Amino acid sequence: QVQLVESGGGLVQAGGSLRLSCAASGRTFSSYPMGWFRQAPGKEREFVAAISRSSAYAGYAGPVKGRFTIARDNAKNTVYLQMNSLKPEDTAVYYCAAGTAGSNSYYSGPADYSYWGQGTQVTVSS
Repeated sequence: QVQLVESGGGLVQAGGSLRLSCAASGRTFSSYPMGWFRQAPGKEREFVAAISRSSAYAGYAGPVKGRFTIARDNAKNTVYLQMNSLKPEDTAVYYCAAGTAGSNSYYSGPADYSYWGQGTQVTVSS
């Protein structure tokens, strides 16, 4: 079992930055590939970024590539999402998720993730 708690969301003006954090419980955090997803009102949950358990591999959705950076600190059981040059269309609830333990890759599909946090709201004003 993995419990995930996101933090760092808030209200920011367009062009600003936020850093989201996701703290995981348990001593096996380093075994899990991690991902960030987001869901805007009336829309389906969508992939944002993901990182492999060793940080060797990372992937991003097209709309955030070059603006967002995912990173993890296995010693602190935490995964981060640095979001720069934010746009109003980035407004959503952001969720972190943990994938299948032992996998050495990363995944972009929600079905590949077994554990989810409760989400943190990010609002970008124009």
